[in-house]
Amino acid sequence: MPEHDESPEQSGVEPPRRGPERDERTGRSAAAARIAHQATWVDQQIRLAMERGDFDDLPGAGKPIEDLGVEHDPDWWVKKLVEREQIALLPPALAIRKEDAELDGRLDRINVESEVRREVEEFNAHVRRALYTPPVGPSGPPVITRQRDVDAEVESWRERRTARIEAQRAARAAAPPEPTKRRWWRRR
Repeated sequence: MPEHDESPEQSGVEPPRRGPERDERTGRSAAAARIAHQATWVDQQIRLAMERGDFDDLPGAGKPIEDLGVEHDPDWWVKKLVEREQIALLPPALAIRKEDAELDGRLDRINVESEVRREVEEFNAHVRRALYTPPVGPSGPPVITRQRDVDAEVESWRERRTARIEAQRAARAAAPPEPTKRRWWRRR
């Protein structure tokens, strides 16, 4: 039994061979022939899969490949993550401005007054936090967004909600009534 530190030549056991280095018939490299054979096999498998329809209706079919440009951006994966997960990477002052612009729309989707109060109080807490947070970098934008008066916002929400409900009622009243369906046994 050979010891572990003996080489295969010393032990009398030959290592497994992968084949001749050169093709005896053509004189070309045997490795090149194996690679060429493998490439034709892969092409054949792709062709068969296309004939079976395995590549039909794939999600990206017929669309150009995204971000296939000349420049290479090392942060491409971060940008894709931010876009896919919709992560906000704004300085606090700009994030507060954006939140302020979207607040009325968010409030209009709420149906309960207590939730409206909570939402406005939460917005005011974000404004206070941004006011007391030092700006990012030497040229960070200042926070110019003001806190909102909770009672005034609730009152304006009530007015908008009442106007919206009245408009919906008027639209329903102006619309022609839908004909009632008669049951098959009452048809004449």
